[in-house]
Amino acid sequence: MIDLENTALQLRSLTIFRGLLKTGVIRSFLQLADAVSGGDTARSVSGYAAFAESLYRHTPDLGDAVLSAVLGDENFYLLKYVRKEKIGSAMQQCLKNELAMLERFSMVSSSDVKKHIAYGGFLADWANTPHDFTAAYQDYLDHIPTNGYGIFARHHIFTVENRKLVPVLHPDETSLSQLSGYEYERKCVVDNTRALLDGKPAANVLLYGDSGTGKSSTVKAVASEFAPRGLRLIEIKKNQLRDIPALMDSLGKNPLKFILFIDDLSFTRDDDDFGALKAILEGSVSARAKNLAVYATSNRRHLVRESFSDREGDDVHVNDTVQQLTSLSDRFGLTITFWRPSRAQYLSIVEHLAAFYDVGANQEELFRQAEIYALERGGRSPRVAKQFLEHVQSVGLS
Repeated sequence: MIDLENTALQLRSLTIFRGLLKTGVIRSFLQLADAVSGGDTARSVSGYAAFAESLYRHTPDLGDAVLSAVLGDENFYLLKYVRKEKIGSAMQQCLKNELAMLERFSMVSSSDVKKHIAYGGFLADWANTPHDFTAAYQDYLDHIPTNGYGIFARHHIFTVENRKLVPVLHPDETSLSQLSGYEYERKCVVDNTRALLDGKPAANVLLYGDSGTGKSSTVKAVASEFAPRGLRLIEIKKNQLRDIPALMDSLGKNPLKFILFIDDLSFTRDDDDFGALKAILEGSVSARAKNLAVYATSNRRHLVRESFSDREGDDVHVNDTVQQLTSLSDRFGLTITFWRPSRAQYLSIVEHLAAFYDVGANQEELFRQAEIYALERGGRSPRVAKQFLEHVQSVGLS
C-alpha cells in the first residue's frame, strides 16, 4: 500500500515543476491526501471524488494527465533552455529527480488510494498508462523549434489584447489548396515565409491591391500551412502598432518563427501611428529579430490617404512632406500586388471552387450565373466567386 502522506510531501518538494501544485490533478491529490491524513472519512470521500472529477474532466487516465501537465508547464528550466542560457548541473539533477518522482506519482492507482479510506460505497476508478517521463520531456525539448511551448504549442494564431497575446480558439482554416488564381503572388509570399522558417533573411511584406482579391486569406493560409514547421501568426490592429517593439523583444529569443500581421492598413496625414510603423520597418536602436517579419495588407498603394490639400498646404517643403507620406510602402522589403481578376481568371476561380464545394452544375450555366452574380456585387473577385459558390451550394442554380 502506498504512503499517501509521503507521496504528498514529495509533490510539495517540487521546484522546477512547482507551478503544477497550483491547479489541476496534483492540487486535487494534495487536498485528498490532507483529508486522508486527518482521518475524517467524510472529507476523505469528498476529496477522493473531487480528485477523480478533476481527472475525468480531461482524461480518466492519471498517467496521461500527469505527463500532459508536465509537458504543458512553462517553468524557468524550460525558458532557460529555449533562450540557450547556461543550465548548471544542480538544476539538471533537480529536473532528473522531479521527472522520476512525477512518473512514480502517475502510477498511483485508484485501488491504492481506496485502501486508505474507510468507506464501502462506490468510488470512481482511473487508469494508469505508464510513460517514460525523462524520454518524453527530452523529446518535447527537442521539438520546441517546430512544436513550440506553452500557449504556442497549443495554438498557432494570436491577437493582442491589453498588450498580451491571446490565442484565437477557432481560427480561419482556409488552406492554400482552397485558393485559386494569383499563383505567382502567393508563391512570392510562400517563398519569403520559407526563408523566414529556414533562418535566412526574410523581407517585411506589403500585400497591396483591390478588395476581395485574397490578400488576407493568403497570409492566413500560409500561417496554417507552415504551422507544423514552427510558424505562428500574431494579428495586430493599427492602433496597437506602438506595442510591436515590446512584442518583438519578448519573441526575439523564442525558437519559433512569427508573422506580425496587420490587416487593411492605411493612415491619415496626421496619424500618430504612422511614425510607429515607420520606426518598426526601418529599425531603431534594437535590431529586428531574425525570427519574425511584418506582413501587412492594404487597398492603398502608399498606405496614406493623400488629398490635394496635402500638395497645397502651408508646409514650406511641400514635396518633402508628400514624399514622407507616400514612401512608407517602400520601406517594406517586398510589395506584392493583387489586381482584380480578368473574366478568364474569375471563371477559372469559379471552376476551382466548384470542384472544392462539389458543385456539379452545367459549366456554361454556372459561368453565366457567376458573371451575373459578380455584376450585381460591383465586379469580379475571388471573394465574390467564393460567395457565389457558397450560395449555389446552399440553394442551387436559379
